[in-house]
Amino acid sequence: MTLRCMIIDDEPLARKGLQEYCADVDFLELAAVCDSPVKAIALLQAQPVHLLFLDIQMPRINGLQLLRSLPQPPLAILTTAYPEYALQGFELDVIDYLLKPIAFERFLKAALKARSYFELLQRPAAANAEGYFFIKCDSGLERICFDDLLYAAALQNYVVLHTAQRKYITYLTFKAVEDYLPAQQFLRVHKSYIVALSKIDRITGNDIMIGSQHIPVSRHLKDAVMERILKDKYLKR
Repeated sequence: MTLRCMIIDDEPLARKGLQEYCADVDFLELAAVCDSPVKAIALLQAQPVHLLFLDIQMPRINGLQLLRSLPQPPLAILTTAYPEYALQGFELDVIDYLLKPIAFERFLKAALKARSYFELLQRPAAANAEGYFFIKCDSGLERICFDDLLYAAALQNYVVLHTAQRKYITYLTFKAVEDYLPAQQFLRVHKSYIVALSKIDRITGNDIMIGSQHIPVSRHLKDAVMERILKDKYLKR
């Protein structure tokens, strides 16, 4: 699968380096290179792409403002010298955040992540429309309904799926579980926890409560997690 991509960066050396990296990755097709977000807007309207390699600090409008302005933004990997924008970037669902100077190994890792995510988006919606999936557990296959799942927890090389009835331990990667669960129903709140949004009973300090279970929220994710949980559902005076 080929990803059509665009580089948007006002630094000539940075653009050149990213162009060379793109040329070395066989699944990346470089469609355009821009030195400003303003020029990129017109190009994106005429020639949509799958992936942006996007600088943040640029004249007129910055990269984050560009993403917010697009009604249906492509996947984006931020390329910047400024680490303080990471949280804002991930609140906009960017794929990765690369700090300059960018090593090729790190660039390739981000590009592979983008390809995996894009492939996931291309799966037919009916793939999990029936609301359940099967996992290998103990000596057989167990059916897990999305509506029954309370939360998932990483446990070394295993994942523990907790339902109201019981817990299931399965030999899977945590990322595979995260990628399969519907994003509108489930949210990763910690490196080791994914919760069902509709099952959250209480939020206290840095913990989410599902029944009597305390689930920690990562400090660097807390603002984004709270915004997602409370969006349009927080009544206040």
